[in-house]
Amino acid sequence: MVVLGGGSAGWITAALLHKEWGPLGASVTVVESPEIGIIGVGEGSTPQLKALFDHLGIAEADWMAACDATYKLGIRFSGWSERDGHESYFHPFSGPVDLHTQPGFFHNCALARRGTDVPAHPDDWYLARLLADEGRGPQAADSFPFPPSYGYHFDAYKLGAFLRDWSVERGLVHREAKVASVERAEHGDIAALLTEDGDRIAGDIFVDCSGFRALLCQQELGVAFRDFGENLFNDRAVVMPTQHGGVFKPQTEAVAMRAGWRWSIPLTSRTGNGYVYSSRYLSDEEAEAELREAIGMTGDPQEARFLKMKVGRVEQTWHRNCLAAGLAQGFIEPLEATALHIVISTAMEFAQAYRQGGFTAQHRDIFNTRTAERYEGIRDYIVAHYRLNRRTDTQYWRENAGHDRLSDSLKAMMTAWFTHKDMSEALAGAYRDAPYPVMSWHALLAGYGTFPPADRMKAPEQGLPVADVKETRAMLQACAANFSPYPAISP
Repeated sequence: MVVLGGGSAGWITAALLHKEWGPLGASVTVVESPEIGIIGVGEGSTPQLKALFDHLGIAEADWMAACDATYKLGIRFSGWSERDGHESYFHPFSGPVDLHTQPGFFHNCALARRGTDVPAHPDDWYLARLLADEGRGPQAADSFPFPPSYGYHFDAYKLGAFLRDWSVERGLVHREAKVASVERAEHGDIAALLTEDGDRIAGDIFVDCSGFRALLCQQELGVAFRDFGENLFNDRAVVMPTQHGGVFKPQTEAVAMRAGWRWSIPLTSRTGNGYVYSSRYLSDEEAEAELREAIGMTGDPQEARFLKMKVGRVEQTWHRNCLAAGLAQGFIEPLEATALHIVISTAMEFAQAYRQGGFTAQHRDIFNTRTAERYEGIRDYIVAHYRLNRRTDTQYWRENAGHDRLSDSLKAMMTAWFTHKDMSEALAGAYRDAPYPVMSWHALLAGYGTFPPADRMKAPEQGLPVADVKETRAMLQACAANFSPYPAISP
């Protein structure tokens, strides 16, 4: 197996394939050019990254310090809704404790959707939100066996470097070389990569991790690209790190801006800041000025970094003997930190499908279909953030809320919410393997306050069962006492 391109995506894929097939005698070579930079958009993850390190047998103590990593319990969305009481909400990674509180949240949401004025804001019902607000980490006392699910924030460059060194120590081959051309076999498969130094690197399977260039899958093999720009408007990002004060919350912040949103991600060494925006509504200069003002960097001599985003996916992730991964496979803007989640899922499922098919293309079509469905499902959930926004102050937000270029599955989810249908049943009908659980849909829709107008909300009728939010808060507070405050880090 030959992986073209390093970075987080390349080394994660290489490490997973080596883990799965190395014991069978397979070899993995990563070809990485030192002249080609790594984009590194996004420095947050879902809990899938923890599952990856657990699968590889890498302890947190071994990699977190090396990658300036911190814990992440969820995402705080601010400014996406103008409705009173819903200016902000927290999208948590839920855990075992929430199984006791979540039914009450869903029940109250169902009442609120019908116009009953009951507590139905997601912040009241999940342990991760409370831990994040109080600056507590996800590691519980030994006497409390119900830790929450969690992800991480990390330095993308250092994560790739850590996995490179870890992989090379375990037998993976690292070749620093720039590919000049691609050699094809008579039947059309890729036979080898030819480097500028005259080397020929042959393989049976080639993994394209060459970033947005997609040198193998798109340029060489001609795999078509499906653009998501018609319903995901953002195509640019401007990035600037800042120092932090040493104390922070274990959460990502996603703050709505004039023509997009900005992230704030705490690392041990700095705070990562970026503004994801649409060039149709905002120039690069305007975006930089808006970001600088928001993070207090106006007049600072530090240069901003600009990134262009190619939002969409390839039609076939696995084509001939080439697997596309990372940005070569596709990109959905970093709003929910799904980039590495997709990388990990793609590598794991490819390894399984290829092996189950006797190391042939027997299961390629099924794999491609499922991968495409995952992309479409993640895209729909991201689109929902914009389509359902409750802002009216700029043309960007108004046009996001007004367009109708939605998939049938997303339309089904929105219809179910506003017609008071069961959301779990709607989710099962809309997506075969839903990438986001029903909790996430409730958090988004209730977090925005997509209920009837306040003047139409009525007090609960006498005798109507209502989940007691005060009892829930007390229970969560008692649980939170089992988690220590996140240690301060020297800035």
